[in-house]
Amino acid sequence: MTVDQETDYGPAPRRRGLRTGFTTGACAAAATRGACLALQGQTPSEVEIALPAGFSASFKLESVRGNGSHAAASVIKDAGDDPDVTHGAEIKAEIELRRWAPANVGLKWTVSREGSVVRHLVTGSAIELRAGHGVGVVTRPGLGLPVGGPAINPVPRRMISRAARETLTSPPPLVRITVSVKDGERLAKRTLNGRLGIVGGLSILGTTGVVRPYSTASWRASVVQAVDVAAAGGVGEIVASTGGRSEAYARKLRPGLPLVAFVEMGEFTGHLLKRARERGIAKVTLAGMIGKLSKIACGHFMTHVAGNQVDLNYLADLARRIGGSMDLAVEIEHANSARHVQELVLEHGLAGFFNAVAADARTACRNLIGEAPHVAVLLFDFDGGLIGSADSD
Repeated sequence: MTVDQETDYGPAPRRRGLRTGFTTGACAAAATRGACLALQGQTPSEVEIALPAGFSASFKLESVRGNGSHAAASVIKDAGDDPDVTHGAEIKAEIELRRWAPANVGLKWTVSREGSVVRHLVTGSAIELRAGHGVGVVTRPGLGLPVGGPAINPVPRRMISRAARETLTSPPPLVRITVSVKDGERLAKRTLNGRLGIVGGLSILGTTGVVRPYSTASWRASVVQAVDVAAAGGVGEIVASTGGRSEAYARKLRPGLPLVAFVEMGEFTGHLLKRARERGIAKVTLAGMIGKLSKIACGHFMTHVAGNQVDLNYLADLARRIGGSMDLAVEIEHANSARHVQELVLEHGLAGFFNAVAADARTACRNLIGEAPHVAVLLFDFDGGLIGSADSD
């Protein structure tokens, strides 16, 4: 995920601190409740909904309008102090009351048309959820959502349905709710949605309704989903990169692999490896540079810079282990960064150092997950050159 830098709309700039926020799913449910109230002649300035987290919350309505059969309301998402690309996005729910419903509507969501799903709401009434402008449509299996339906996750679907069911006094045969996100298609380009097969916009997400400050839950979930999509597509090898540059370098080395095989895992190495094992992926190739891969070699599978630091003592010991001089080892111990270590090793011409880092990273992965999936490692320099690798013992 990328920290949202947009300031031309939405809440005031976020203050420093650890302030909680709300998910896109919670905002969509709140907008739905506002639109339902507008259908009944009310013009609320805010609404309250129950969250899956176990408490209720109030949401200010950015807009609300309606008549007897059509209404809309919107909420500006406040993600609190979490780095979130959708902070400040306007999420809107439009409601239409229809006198007919599709045949054979059941208790499970089924795709009724491209970008729409339908299911039972209450006796004599069904609910149809549609992807409006800025909300994506699912085009690949593996996401836990039907292909062809809107990218509105299961919990938000339940929240939206509950808001309609509890607010509408006498729902007609069909309640059609269209969820949209202003500038959602542009914002989606800063997410993994395209890689996951979600086209046309953002996903409506959330399992609790609450965004915890600086949580990494959404990114971790997207990494896990990327593995699921690859597995559902029959991909035998995943190339998991620690960042965007590493992925670009790896794609040049693996031109025959489909795009869905490449996963930017960030700091979630352990989560990706375990999911790949669960999904029966045959091979995982890790791609990265010396900093992140040296952390993995030390058994640190959460590699964020603010957490586990590069272990210079490990790198110095490694240099000694493969025949480096004592002078080089001392220089490594006092290096400024992993990149500085790389420069020192190259200056001293210590052959095999980067292969040894890759081999240790591979061993650490095997210690975590066992023999399956098979793990390989690619270690790149900062210009994309492959300077180390490990693919077998």
